[in-house]
Amino acid sequence: PADLIGDRLKEDVLEQRGRLQRLVAKDVQPPDPARIRVLRGHQLPVTCLVISPDDRFIFSASKDGSLIKCKWEVDSGKRLCVVPGGKKGTEEQHMGHASQVLCMAISSDGKYLATGDRNKLIMIWDAATCKRLHIFTGHRDAVSGLSFRKGTHQLYSASHDRCVKVWDVAENAYVETLFGHQDVITGLDSLSRECCVTAGGRDGTVRLWKIPEESQLVFSGHQGSIDCIQLINEEHMVSGADDGSVALWGLTKKKPLALARQAHGEQDAQGLQQPCWISAVAALRNSDLVATGSHSGSVKLWKCGEGFRKLEHLLDIPLVGFVNSLKFSAAGDFLVAGVGQEHRLGRWWRIKEAKNSICIIPLKQKTTASSPESPGSS
Repeated sequence: PADLIGDRLKEDVLEQRGRLQRLVAKDVQPPDPARIRVLRGHQLPVTCLVISPDDRFIFSASKDGSLIKCKWEVDSGKRLCVVPGGKKGTEEQHMGHASQVLCMAISSDGKYLATGDRNKLIMIWDAATCKRLHIFTGHRDAVSGLSFRKGTHQLYSASHDRCVKVWDVAENAYVETLFGHQDVITGLDSLSRECCVTAGGRDGTVRLWKIPEESQLVFSGHQGSIDCIQLINEEHMVSGADDGSVALWGLTKKKPLALARQAHGEQDAQGLQQPCWISAVAALRNSDLVATGSHSGSVKLWKCGEGFRKLEHLLDIPLVGFVNSLKFSAAGDFLVAGVGQEHRLGRWWRIKEAKNSICIIPLKQKTTASSPESPGSS
């Protein structure tokens, strides 16, 4: 037990320093397509989703303004709660959103759920009951990114109004606003440090915001609009852009540590060859495994090389439609994709054969040695 406690403490220290990297990518096997589960329920494209910290529930939201909580069970995928979208301007009488929901976040204790919409509103929900608790107003344009600081009820929000706001959800209070981006912010993420990272669309920058100092670090390296971002650990992050590139970053370097160009190949649009836009990225926290989504017909899994200086393509998982959101379960045993006929942020074109749905993709690890099952194990 003393060794176990010692190992755990070492892991905690490494995690805080952003040095913890569990090497799991090499053992991931291609999922059996027959085991991919498709959950329907949203009328319009799914734009965002989160998984509860205990991996038991999936919350998703859509362009139709609806919010759905599903119980994740291998057999059921049962809908536990549906908050339908309302007509424009009915937020006061109506329980839910009355415009497209673009982003959502869940607190690390699983207590609060936050959702942000095109109508500049942030709604705070009791995650257990799906009852609305508060509405935060203050952004002057669509709310496009939300993240709870790990271990707290501090919420960061980003918007097309180019600013980042900080809120205290437990106190139902606004804290502060930070400015710096030159274009709409398209995504945001945070971990346990008092800072967050944002993707700045066409201003071509990724930014790290240090909240107490009200300062920011600026990173650049993509050619197109940076549309999605996620932290891998406290020191590294991954982002995707509409020039088709996926970048790995370290917080000590202003340029990408690794860049995969045309990560999802090219498409023929009006007779022009264009790279497939990267519309979603996900990282299995504190590991070397990353997933990317586009409308190229597949989700791709990648391995981050040593020191995050290389991005190696592992495998493709077939999926038709715009992959607007990706999340790994905390345990890393499944990946959830929010899929739609249209891109999360616009209506440039539609993929008619796509289903507006959530896809649950089981991820099997190669077993290093096949050991006989002990009695009573399942």
